[in-house]
Amino acid sequence: MSVLLPTSRSRSRKQQATANNPAMTDHAVVVAGGGPTGLMLAAELALADVDVAVVERRGDQELVGTRAGGLHARSIEILDQRGVADRFLREGQITQLAGFAWTRLDISDLPTRHAYGLALRQTHIERILAEWVSELAVPIYRNREVMGFAQDETGIDLTLSEGETLRANYLVGCDGGRSLVRKDAGIDFAGSEPTLSNLMAEVEMRDEPAWGLRHDALGFHGLSKTEGGRVLVVVTEATLDRTGAPGSRDLSEALVAVYGTDFGLHNPSWISRFTDAVRQAVSYRKRRVLLAGDAAHIHHSVGGQGLNIGVQDAVNLGWKLAQMVKGLSPENLLDTYHAERHPVGARTLRNTMAQIALLRRGEDGLKAAREIVAELLAMDAPRQIFGAMMSGLDLHYDLGQGHALLGRRMPDLDLMVDGRPLRLFTLMHGARGLLLDFGKAGGLDIAPWKGRIDRIDAEYKGPWRLPAIGQVAAPSAVLVRPDGHVAWVGDESQHGLADAMTKWFGLSAT
Repeated sequence: MSVLLPTSRSRSRKQQATANNPAMTDHAVVVAGGGPTGLMLAAELALADVDVAVVERRGDQELVGTRAGGLHARSIEILDQRGVADRFLREGQITQLAGFAWTRLDISDLPTRHAYGLALRQTHIERILAEWVSELAVPIYRNREVMGFAQDETGIDLTLSEGETLRANYLVGCDGGRSLVRKDAGIDFAGSEPTLSNLMAEVEMRDEPAWGLRHDALGFHGLSKTEGGRVLVVVTEATLDRTGAPGSRDLSEALVAVYGTDFGLHNPSWISRFTDAVRQAVSYRKRRVLLAGDAAHIHHSVGGQGLNIGVQDAVNLGWKLAQMVKGLSPENLLDTYHAERHPVGARTLRNTMAQIALLRRGEDGLKAAREIVAELLAMDAPRQIFGAMMSGLDLHYDLGQGHALLGRRMPDLDLMVDGRPLRLFTLMHGARGLLLDFGKAGGLDIAPWKGRIDRIDAEYKGPWRLPAIGQVAAPSAVLVRPDGHVAWVGDESQHGLADAMTKWFGLSAT
């Protein structure tokens, strides 16, 4: 089938058409999957002026089912770093979203401008991201999937589901837990088999349902109202034997087993089945193929972390991949993506399994354990530590010994720049590195890295506070990576600065 595929705003080579390849197109990066992770990655690459395209199996961004239900604080910060957080905040509901095993964690006293979560369904999150990506002129090849690929020393040839081919420097699999990209790359997806099965559905009910959450011998269940006034059902099935697409009968039987009635359920909008299986790619990279989001890690939805860490995968990877495409950095820069994000995924799998263990059954012992954990999380220090973890605000990449800021997210400080007030995050909209000099103006030289790093002479008089840590010593200067994490902390001596800029932003131009 010969079709005309869209082209991006810039192309490394012109489209090549032959009898065997009617629509051969080149891109620097192809992203397989146009969900939140893939869209965020495409935006990051486009901001770095990299020729990127998305391949998406759906014809539009419409979703069947609710999927994820919101954004955690760190994800909102990331969007704020790019100047688009307001688009999401206008449509969602600000709420204390973070929780652990259904114990709500109030993070309103953590030191961040966004000390809250945002209740916003994934369908809206995807729509807003897609609109932003469209503004950045990123082409999306819809109604297609990456079915196979072959790597060589200079690039990767992709075969799409409609028979077209694409040529790219790199391929990133953001195509979900059943990722074709991961499987074709031969990357193992290590983990454990499910121990429980949940049904989730949106339905109408003739009778008044038993609203709220419930534990029993089967597991955990919940009935709540949706935005449209229908009933959102989450129910644990009595058996793992049933697989495949669930129907109304499955849902009815599961409700009767728990509540003694199905409340006269009818007219389901959708019904889905998910389990507590946990799996993680043993490597997030194999030569020119990388993985992000659910393609790299899957776990139960409790805690609402999946979409959020996928978006954060994308922001960690995007600028590094851009450096490689532009030939500015050595190959080992991409290795830091796995080194930094694989432990984050592993930690998420671990805390998810712990939550499921607490929630799974209604026995007296587990009920007592849940009560003790809830009492513990009501105390300020544990609440703040777990709240920072579940909202992504405590994330710390191991960048070596030094100042407490090193490897952590840079706070959105209220700065004075050239005599006027300015929020730090407004300086990060272009997704470049940022060197903030709080000392003598002109003391730090970044001329060899001009165009990759923005240098700002700034004043800041307030405290330096980090979530779950508290107040830390004020630095004289900081180097902030495009993903918002601090890569260097120093003083006017500039000790280690050139090494840090070389490591993260490539060899100097001189």
